[in-house]
Amino acid sequence: MAETIEALVEGGKASAGPPLGPALGPLGVNIMEIITAINTKTKDFSGMKVPVKVIVDPKSKSFQIEIGTPPAASLILNELGVEKGSGAPSTHKIGNLTIDQAIKVARMKQHNLLGKTLKEKTKEVVGTCVSIGVRVEGKTPVEVQKEIDEGIYDSKFA
Repeated sequence: MAETIEALVEGGKASAGPPLGPALGPLGVNIMEIITAINTKTKDFSGMKVPVKVIVDPKSKSFQIEIGTPPAASLILNELGVEKGSGAPSTHKIGNLTIDQAIKVARMKQHNLLGKTLKEKTKEVVGTCVSIGVRVEGKTPVEVQKEIDEGIYDSKFA
């Protein structure tokens, strides 16, 4: 029967200390090998807490690592370097996201977004900007979604 360990670690900074080390120790696996793999998979989320699930087969000592992703809104706020979204998103804007930053967030969240292409996933990220009071390329997110549909940013999705 496989053992599952779930923990919240800082992106790219997992260590053999708590919470992972003490949980993995009794399973007899190479802890540093698992920590290195986790840090490699979470390096893009530096500075953020990331949910991690380690599934270990105690017989063969093999393991799988599943990385969750922070919410899109958290990734956007992190890109902008702000603490929280706007309390009044329709009137008070807290920042301006570039299309490149939106694409970066879409790549980070790619497994959790519904769109089939990077273009569709980026439109989802831009849509999230509406609810947290963030402009995109100095415009409203809705305008930018229309521009994405019109192909204005197609060179960035290549």
